[in-house]
Amino acid sequence: MGFGVAPREITQGNVQRIMYLHVPTAWVAYLAFGTVFVASVAYLWTRSAAADRLAQASAEAGVIFTGVTIAAGSIWGKPTWGTWWTWDARLTSVALLFVMYLGYLLLRGMIEERERAARYSAVLGIVAALDIPLVHFSVYWWRTLHQPPSLMKPGPATMPPVIVAALLVNVVAFTLLYAYFVAKRLRSLRLEEEALA
Repeated sequence: MGFGVAPREITQGNVQRIMYLHVPTAWVAYLAFGTVFVASVAYLWTRSAAADRLAQASAEAGVIFTGVTIAAGSIWGKPTWGTWWTWDARLTSVALLFVMYLGYLLLRGMIEERERAARYSAVLGIVAALDIPLVHFSVYWWRTLHQPPSLMKPGPATMPPVIVAALLVNVVAFTLLYAYFVAKRLRSLRLEEEALA
């Protein structure tokens, strides 16, 4: 859809097509880390091993999607802003989110006792999720190079329907890819626990 159906953007040209990767991976990263938040709260409330596995699997997928978001944004940033990276509010808060969830995975891997690793990771997963609103609203709260959302804002849509359709197709595709990654990882985590038991 992004290459074959959506038209060439007037101002940025073909480099704007990176949006069809950058924006959906960012949305899916929000979904992944939101899932970590909910599963972590559920784990601390119920001590459910299934909730802990879901948090871990979703954090792993979220780190992948955030990494792709940062890489695609850098590639898009070079021709549009003239630099691969700038320490503006949106980019800095996303980098912080990425590092916190890398720390989540590192913490989980460093602690051998499963219950304690799950408990500590759940707390970090909840605290790290507090950065998501900061990432999302940073373009409204501070002056940044990063543009505000083009779709999720009040008022009439500013993007042509064909571009919106192509973007939404990619959001659905990346969401399904996320669900696939999480389902496969949940299965492998369950098998690991059964093997250890």
